[in-house]
Amino acid sequence: MKKREWLIVILPLLATWSLDRITKIWATGITQLESYGPLHFVLHHNHGAMLGLFSDLPSVLRIVSLSTGGAFLLCTYALIQYMLPIKSLTLRSGLSILIGGIIGNVTDRIVWGYVVDFIVIGTPSLSSPAFNIADALQWVGYGLIVYAIIREGELLWPENNARKQYWVNMSFQLKYCFILMGVGLSLTLISLVFSYTYMRVTIQELVGNNAFLLNKFLVPYVITFIIICVAFCAILFAVGRVISHRIAGPLYAFERFLNNALEGGAPAKLKLRSGDEFKHLEELAEQINERLHKLKKERTVNVIEFSEED
Repeated sequence: MKKREWLIVILPLLATWSLDRITKIWATGITQLESYGPLHFVLHHNHGAMLGLFSDLPSVLRIVSLSTGGAFLLCTYALIQYMLPIKSLTLRSGLSILIGGIIGNVTDRIVWGYVVDFIVIGTPSLSSPAFNIADALQWVGYGLIVYAIIREGELLWPENNARKQYWVNMSFQLKYCFILMGVGLSLTLISLVFSYTYMRVTIQELVGNNAFLLNKFLVPYVITFIIICVAFCAILFAVGRVISHRIAGPLYAFERFLNNALEGGAPAKLKLRSGDEFKHLEELAEQINERLHKLKKERTVNVIEFSEED
């Protein structure tokens, strides 16, 4: 996509996050219930996830895991934007609004340790749970994503865009996947050692060498970190599979094209799949076909002229 189109895609994320932050900062000043018909503003601190889920977990496990989960989703969002085979500004903008709302709530957990909810709709007898602008805009993002999938599903998964086998060059692709996983695993291991030792030393400085408190805080942290690490490596393997396929697939197709040309087969047009790398190979294959056709024509002319001389 062009730079202007990428700007259109990223702006909804920034706008969603900014609007959410502004309204939440305003909401922290609410001291009592303010009602405007069915719309009510009341300050509520949500220590869990959506609708208060996981609020009973220890704070170190809850805040760290939910915040890290948000950062994890942000990275996943960037990968999805990169790997989408079509432009689809509707789909990409929907993803941006969705992730902008999620990051808005993650920012709350990082800054305050809880999410600020302040909007309630309904009557005293029947009302919605407390929510915020980020929660509301996330549903807008979901709607745009569903709309784009229904409208542009054939472009996302065209029938003539799928290769019969996904492991085109298994040795290369597996090597690529494991290298990517190895880099990710190394980074997470370095992060684990740094963060674990930092937390341990900090807790010991505050409360002394108390085994009970150390286990209370460090054990949930390590377990959560390992779960995130496993999920991260699994995603890296899947991403490596997709990216390596985009590399190996075009080379495999071009190799078949060259073999067919060397064997004297009928000229075939090289057509790569959406999202493949090395798209210039299509133009190169067309030039090879034209050159072979020209050589064949010249050879035919020479043979005719030689026959006439006899």
